[in-house]
Amino acid sequence: MEKMLLKRVDIPNANDIDVALKHGAYGALSAAFGMRPVDVVNEVKRATLRGRGGAGFPTGLKWELCARVPGSLKYLLCNADEGEPGTIKDRFILHQDPHLLIEGMVISGYAIGAERGYIYLRYEYPKAIGILEKAIEQAYAKGYLGKNILGKGVNFDLSVHRGAGAYICGEETALIESLEGKRGQPRIRPPFPASQGAWRKPTVINNVETLSNIPFIIGMGGDAYAKIGAETAPGPKIYGVSGHVNKPGVYELPMGTTLREIIYTHCGGIKGGKKLKAVIPGGASTPILTESHLDVKMDFNSLVAAGSMLGSGAVMVMDETVDMVNVAYVLVRFFAHESCGKCTPCREGTAWLYQVYTRLMHGEGKEGDIDLLLYICETVKGKCFCPLGEGAIQPVLSSIKHFRADYEARIKSGVVSH
Repeated sequence: MEKMLLKRVDIPNANDIDVALKHGAYGALSAAFGMRPVDVVNEVKRATLRGRGGAGFPTGLKWELCARVPGSLKYLLCNADEGEPGTIKDRFILHQDPHLLIEGMVISGYAIGAERGYIYLRYEYPKAIGILEKAIEQAYAKGYLGKNILGKGVNFDLSVHRGAGAYICGEETALIESLEGKRGQPRIRPPFPASQGAWRKPTVINNVETLSNIPFIIGMGGDAYAKIGAETAPGPKIYGVSGHVNKPGVYELPMGTTLREIIYTHCGGIKGGKKLKAVIPGGASTPILTESHLDVKMDFNSLVAAGSMLGSGAVMVMDETVDMVNVAYVLVRFFAHESCGKCTPCREGTAWLYQVYTRLMHGEGKEGDIDLLLYICETVKGKCFCPLGEGAIQPVLSSIKHFRADYEARIKSGVVSH
């Protein structure tokens, strides 16, 4: 497949608007403005674009729900919080091709009737904020943002809001709370953001990769886009691969490319000719898979059928030397630290898991600790206010399911990790 989302990232200075314009930036705006907003929404629905942030909610349906809500004041929010461990895909677009994102946001705002947009950027991306603010300034100067864009009577203002470093703000309602200047904690739903979001006004929240698909859907048409990759979730997908592979990096491939092809064809296989032991297919909150799952297609439905999730598309590869107890410990430590504390099952459950793993890592594991970990996961499962707690137990459950022997050996030997 020819690159779409990443086609400009290797062009020197592509984050400068003059360079981006020479390579097709903002080319879809005129076409979009020549359509009625409802037709833009329908084109995205025909494309069957599903959100690339993890949940995979149909983008066109989300837009339609917001567009139908009466009232003139609506908001479009770009979730650029990208805080899932192992996830690096959106950063490439933010750094190398911010005008693709801006163009996607202008079209999206036009489609849903929003004249105000925000890019909610994670605190840990200091380089990106300067690049984005410069790109936005350039877009205003060229007439692609502001009032009466391209003389078509379309208005759209855009700015960057920098988060304070909380992983929970990647959850859309916590993001809204943070944007409004409140503590970053999730809201109860319903009402959903499409009807009552930012400042209780209708709001659409999409992540960087999702919004960056929009210019291509308008440019090529939803029907043509729908023929790329997996039938149930078509289009290109950015996979960020890290760990024990010869060529780690960010790869744009058709949705549904197999895990085997990603690891052994595009990433050159496992370092040092070692055997594959485990793969986390979609970021830290997705269940761990094994060598037996290599032929799974990397799309939403196929990964759920295999017992995991696509998540953010962050593929973390581990060879035969890796201790899976240590992997679970590192991930549990992260989730315990990032729990916002709003609900008891997540706040206490993640802390309890961390305590047990700390014992295991110090060679103080006890008979029955495996069952205790499973019991804690059961007290968390399905009982949390938002998906953070559910995500926190996935590395525990899946590592015990597939690599119980690693736990038994650690408890028996009393090995201390450093």
